[in-house]
Amino acid sequence: MRVIPAIDLKDGRCVRLRQGDMAAETVYSEDVPSVARRWQEQGADLIHVVDLNGAVDGEPKNLSQIQAVMKTVSVKVQVGGGIRTIETVRTYLQAGVARVVLGTAALTDRAFLAQACREFPRRILLGLDARDGKVAVKGWTTVSETRAIDLLKELAAHELGAVIYTDIARDGMLSGPNLAALREVVESSSLPVIASGGITRVEDLQAVQALGPRVEGAIVGKALYDGKLDYAAAVAAIRNR
Repeated sequence: MRVIPAIDLKDGRCVRLRQGDMAAETVYSEDVPSVARRWQEQGADLIHVVDLNGAVDGEPKNLSQIQAVMKTVSVKVQVGGGIRTIETVRTYLQAGVARVVLGTAALTDRAFLAQACREFPRRILLGLDARDGKVAVKGWTTVSETRAIDLLKELAAHELGAVIYTDIARDGMLSGPNLAALREVVESSSLPVIASGGITRVEDLQAVQALGPRVEGAIVGKALYDGKLDYAAAVAAIRNR
């Protein structure tokens, strides 16, 4: 299982939010490429980047920062946030991004999702962001009536690379992951699963890993930036199990 450091971008800076609230931010760095370089130097082989402004506005807003990251690191980078057109998918993948994450579009624009998966098989990830089990969209500003598990099952036929499941109530709260919800996703998914939201301690990572071989990775953000979790120690603990 991979431990995947997150870089959340807002107004060109590396930040973390509480439960996706754009007004509840903590700024960690103005130098985004250096943050990516630090995770590469500590052993990360995949970095998760989110364009928070893009997620709300529906189009890339931090593209120059993401391009700078791509020029700085040699490890794989996956990007989400505001990817609502095939042109945006192409722009990111042509810039060297390994995989892109579709969240809102997966719910609202099935034709686009299908085209992206056909054009770039296994390089499209499903971003399944849930509040109380319901899918949240548009940068988590709107909660649909669609159950996350139902959407996951509906999209099973597409050539997706993985599903990233985020429990919004846990995100940025350092309260531990929602293991019950994650277990349901793992049991319902034919895709590899990446856990996100609330992971704070080595024990949280081990609990996620224990959900089985379908779990490809766990995204960690605030705990790393606040120093509550040491990246190298976290990776060692997972490898040694």
